[in-house]
Amino acid sequence: MTDSAAYATLQDRFRRRALIGDALGILAWDQATTMPAGSADGRAEQVATLSVMQHELVVGPEVSDEIARARQDFAAADADDWHQGNLREMERAYQLAAAVPGDLVAAAARANAVCELQWRSARAENDYASLLPALREVLNLVRQTAAARAEALSLAPYDALLEEYEAGTRMDRLDPLFDRLASFLPEFLLQVLERQDARPTPVRPEGPFAIADQRALAAELMAALGFDFERGRLDISHHPFCGGATGDVRITTRYNEDDFTESLMGVLHETGHALYESGLPRDWQFQPVGNALGMAIHESQSLLIEMQVSRSRPFLSHALPRMQSAFAGTGAAWDVDNIYRLYTRVEPGFIRVDADEVTYPLHIILRYRLEQAMLSGDLDLADLPGAWNDAMGDLLGITPPDDSLGCLQDIHWPSGSFGYFPTYTLGAMAAAQFYGAARRDMPELEENIAAGDLAPLVSWLRTHVHGQGSCHTADELLTRATGKPLNPEIFLEHLKARYLDDS
Repeated sequence: MTDSAAYATLQDRFRRRALIGDALGILAWDQATTMPAGSADGRAEQVATLSVMQHELVVGPEVSDEIARARQDFAAADADDWHQGNLREMERAYQLAAAVPGDLVAAAARANAVCELQWRSARAENDYASLLPALREVLNLVRQTAAARAEALSLAPYDALLEEYEAGTRMDRLDPLFDRLASFLPEFLLQVLERQDARPTPVRPEGPFAIADQRALAAELMAALGFDFERGRLDISHHPFCGGATGDVRITTRYNEDDFTESLMGVLHETGHALYESGLPRDWQFQPVGNALGMAIHESQSLLIEMQVSRSRPFLSHALPRMQSAFAGTGAAWDVDNIYRLYTRVEPGFIRVDADEVTYPLHIILRYRLEQAMLSGDLDLADLPGAWNDAMGDLLGITPPDDSLGCLQDIHWPSGSFGYFPTYTLGAMAAAQFYGAARRDMPELEENIAAGDLAPLVSWLRTHVHGQGSCHTADELLTRATGKPLNPEIFLEHLKARYLDDS
């Protein structure tokens, strides 16, 4: 379907929008990895200017007219699923953008960039008070954005924020899912801890582990998964992430010389994101339908690689000789059963990104509840540290000794990402569902993984997830790949099998 003049104009608009997004992606990577702190003001202005340019491309009344004309042309020509999906995603992007005035877009981009840089020093110095003024400005602008979108889309303000990260997801769907987890996990956690206590405690390999050796091991395993270093990079940042641009996927990690497992699992997590980005449909580059399908599916790909695969016995049996070679590891600590117990060790902890599969959803529920309260005004930012500590005590039975291990640990709120956190647990559920379907379709899959052959799994993901872009909704994608829409019980069955049944 290429004979619609209105649609062709839209394609050009959204191509330019995507290219500006790529430039913003590289600027964000540079800010997180190499930019000197003194350049913060200039970078904030650059990001604000490009964000407004990107915004203005798709918000004029002419865009709405072009969408309406393209829809009429499609109806007459019986357009295929890809073009229909592209137009649907164009309209969604238009609605989200048109609801927010350009000056608010600029102000939010500027405030987020400034606050993110201040967060780095605040966390390092355990100084929440120093971050508070900048965080107040970010939250104020988030509230304004949420209110504008809520009015335009006839949604509750928090639902309007969710729409940016996961189309169609609403609190009335999240609440039952999270209530199910909150009712299941505490008792299940006690059962898992009791079972662990009856077994030998895994021995942690002793460091120090040189950063160069950690990076070399990570790069070897990334390559085994299919990461293309000709079109991607691995760098260091305060908070691990996957970013960059189309055809230029950049991931970061942070290293702990006393424990190589922290960085390695973080790298493998981000490699899952990178594989998704690099596997998107090339025929639809720079078009909305060629983008990743929301953050829940994105997180499912990172958690599938990290949790479902990289912490499994088959993968660890393949990776262990490489770990031993990288660090000259010998002795009981380097036995595959010990390493497996170490990588599947369940223990309530303060840091979300280091959390195990069982406790991780509780970290997300904590943040989901707190950010709703902050957005509504029920929780003042000055009271966030205390509310955080109380919630962590209630959900995980532990209290952070300081704010660096508490409310200062994540980059999301300082960078304006309210409404993002729920997608992590939606992604964990989807990851279990995708991996279960892959194992069903390929009975020899885990034998291949144990032999170091990860290509069949990546090929399955390319076909059923990556290569589908945003052609379908999330539930449609899951149903086509697995036979059913998102089902939290599959995730819970995975937890039971790994943490109670696996010998």
